[in-house]
Amino acid sequence: MSGLAERLGVARAGAPAEAEAPLRPREPRPVPLLPAPADAVPGEEPAEVDAAPEIDALLRVKERAAATLFTRIGTRLNDPTLSEDQLHALVRDELNGVVEEEQAPLTVEERQRLINEVRDDVLGLGPLQRLIDDTTVTEIMVNGPDMVYIEQNGKLSRAGVRFTSEDQLRRVIERIVSRIGRRIDESSPMVDARLEDGSRVNAIIPPLAFSGSTLTIRKFAKDPFKVPDLIRFGTLTPQMAHLLQACVEAKMNIIVSGGTGTGKTTLLNVLSSFIPPRERIITIEDAVELQLQQEHLVRLESRPPNVEGKGEITIRDLVKNSLRMRPDRIVVGEVRGGETLDMLQAMNTGHDGSLSTVHANTPRDAIARLETLVLMAGMDLPLRAIREQIASAVDLIVQLTRLRDGTRRITAVTEVQGMEGQTVTMQDVFLFDYAAGVDAAGKFVGVPIATGVRPKFTERFDDLGIEVPAGTFDPPVRP
Repeated sequence: MSGLAERLGVARAGAPAEAEAPLRPREPRPVPLLPAPADAVPGEEPAEVDAAPEIDALLRVKERAAATLFTRIGTRLNDPTLSEDQLHALVRDELNGVVEEEQAPLTVEERQRLINEVRDDVLGLGPLQRLIDDTTVTEIMVNGPDMVYIEQNGKLSRAGVRFTSEDQLRRVIERIVSRIGRRIDESSPMVDARLEDGSRVNAIIPPLAFSGSTLTIRKFAKDPFKVPDLIRFGTLTPQMAHLLQACVEAKMNIIVSGGTGTGKTTLLNVLSSFIPPRERIITIEDAVELQLQQEHLVRLESRPPNVEGKGEITIRDLVKNSLRMRPDRIVVGEVRGGETLDMLQAMNTGHDGSLSTVHANTPRDAIARLETLVLMAGMDLPLRAIREQIASAVDLIVQLTRLRDGTRRITAVTEVQGMEGQTVTMQDVFLFDYAAGVDAAGKFVGVPIATGVRPKFTERFDDLGIEVPAGTFDPPVRP
């Protein structure tokens, strides 16, 4: 008998105690973050049969240590007089004493892992902390305490971590939402929040979540992506980047359209980086996510109603208020309701250069979606008047799509030209080249290519002295 399980008194089934071999030290085997792939290389040494008891034994030690630590310093975790560094030092000192009292025969590596995991439970996000720290993980989805999934490289897989109980998961959720002054309980079982690094969080708990508390975390890069990054990823091309920069500098109104998880917020960040630093920017969001680098920036965030159902501040309220704040640019994180009408009116009344995103699958669908959202404002407007507002306000629609290979690409850059009868007329400037096919790994090899049409808004470039490289609108020469 060997391993941590034996050192902590977990006997192997069917093995008499008097037959146990003397303990021999061995190197600890780390618990894998992700399960082993199905296509493991043949001939690899199989996992030891006592892996599960060993992990369970360490888990029991961790639970006892965490419970003892909470008993000792539970009331001081929310002490406003303690700084973050002081709180971490307090937990570290107390935790070392708790582990010593356990008197468990742990190796140095096992002891350090135990301390790290208990510290994550007390100060961090418990078993999710390792996933948060992993830069390759872009999204974390918790479907109850035993089911944790992650997104890596655009693909979903199940993570090799879990919560010990529903109570532990609820503690993590409450720790996240309490840091930004939000609350979650049976009377208010849904919440949108964010982490300190700006990552977006959504949580929903029973009775609405039947299978257990559900938590979704969409991570954002600590260093915002820039144009060279998106070109390297294949999201856009250098020619398209030059065109989009010229459009932002020319104060054109741009809508970024796409489905969930297509990278709309990332692209909106990149477009916002083209705004000259001398201009006053006001961003309006449900939960602050944009990472603009300009100095003259005002960031506004909506507020949900309080426990009495009062005090709500909507995106629409903030859009109306922003018009009185002398903005040069208004950036709305996403339009999803009646604020669309106010945003379009702002675009049509001297606030050129506004940026926003909308959920839609094609540029034509984006126009239809804007029509629907305007109707949600409660104004009894004729459809033609709404379409005229859209055609007059919006200059460009940038369509993002998440392809089946997991990559996020700009699949269309479309100019909104005006009205023809009852129809909003549009012209594609760039389209993704699906005809290029996929490579042996199943990845699309195509890129967005120019359609050969020179958009009408280039006349504005000429008036403002903005130049775009020669050949930007030339279609590729086919062999």
